[in-house]
Amino acid sequence: MTKDSKPLFSQHEHALEKAYEVCPECGSELAVKNSKAGAFLGCVSYPTCNYTRPVVEQEKFETQMLAGSQCPKCSSELAVKQGRYGLFIGCSNFPECHHIEEMNQYDDLDVKCPECNKGQLQEKMNRQGKTFYSCDSYPKCKYILNYKPVTEACPKCGWKVMVQRKMSGENVLFCPQKKCSHKIKSLY
Repeated sequence: MTKDSKPLFSQHEHALEKAYEVCPECGSELAVKNSKAGAFLGCVSYPTCNYTRPVVEQEKFETQMLAGSQCPKCSSELAVKQGRYGLFIGCSNFPECHHIEEMNQYDDLDVKCPECNKGQLQEKMNRQGKTFYSCDSYPKCKYILNYKPVTEACPKCGWKVMVQRKMSGENVLFCPQKKCSHKIKSLY
């Protein structure tokens, strides 16, 4: 290693790999282990001992009532709560009422679904935070797009919508039909 090159991991990061704590169940040492959900502390005597705990303790969040707010379904008070995906606003009368307020405000696309011709395409977000566009008649219509739809028919195949995408630094409209995939420069 030269003077200018930096090590891949700092000494501090290597020091964190060994926790040097004792398992409260069996007395063995605890070590930092990894799973698809992230790092955790686990007993080195696994599978004999199944003790685990998170590396970082989550802060406890107490439900906070929103004074003056009313649930549109049951007229109970709304509250700020914490769930597995973070904070949200929901009915304080849970589990009798399952009302949850929409946290993300999306633009109104005003694009009719080309599949069922009844619903409108809506902007939505998946668990990972990626935006997609689907028919509001779901589950009857399962039409979905990964790019922003535009109400413009494809000049090649006649499909009722095209999607807007940035390719090579410029906006391009292309047909979402796999058989067609016609592309034109966007004016948007």
